[in-house]
Amino acid sequence: MTLERRLRRYLVTDSGAGSVERLVSICEEAIQGGITAVQLRAKDWSDRELLRAACDLRAACDRAGTLFIVNDRVDIALASNADGVHLGVDDLPVGVARELLGPGKVIGYSPETPDDRIAAEEAGVDYLGVGPVFGTQTKGDAGEALRLDRFAELVTQSNVPVIGIGGIAIDDARSVIKAGAVGVAVVGAVFFAKEPRAAAIELVAQIP
Repeated sequence: MTLERRLRRYLVTDSGAGSVERLVSICEEAIQGGITAVQLRAKDWSDRELLRAACDLRAACDRAGTLFIVNDRVDIALASNADGVHLGVDDLPVGVARELLGPGKVIGYSPETPDDRIAAEEAGVDYLGVGPVFGTQTKGDAGEALRLDRFAELVTQSNVPVIGIGGIAIDDARSVIKAGAVGVAVVGAVFFAKEPRAAAIELVAQIP
């Protein structure tokens, strides 16, 4: 499966799960429903909790053939043998992360300016997470919503695959793909759904 296909239905976790066990369980349910990529993001967890979650998710994703990405933490990605890492402007530079991870790992990046995007692409980033497409409450520093027309413009400017992120409900997913994204990243729409597996199945129906 190509990277673009593996990025299609991308679940981002949240420390609001409360425990490693619950976070992993939610992800396993979502994977069963059709999620193709999981990003471990739990900003306020200890390193030990993060590593335990990463190792458990690595195993769950391996069983299903799901892409496993760690947010921000190159060290946790290395220690858990994750498929890659997703970085932001305050994290390690893409070039440094590439040196540490090697050529076989996936590196995603969330740019904040055109210069950020260009520098990341020149440093060898594999995909971009662009947003927030819509307003979001799961990431307090996400900034003002782009809306679909501006998002589509940014996609056309990129030289690598783009996934949309930020406030995307399941019913929005198809419109984000039509705007040029190869995939859609969801948090609340699946991770905090009453039934994550059913929510993921609904997402598959929107973007097969």
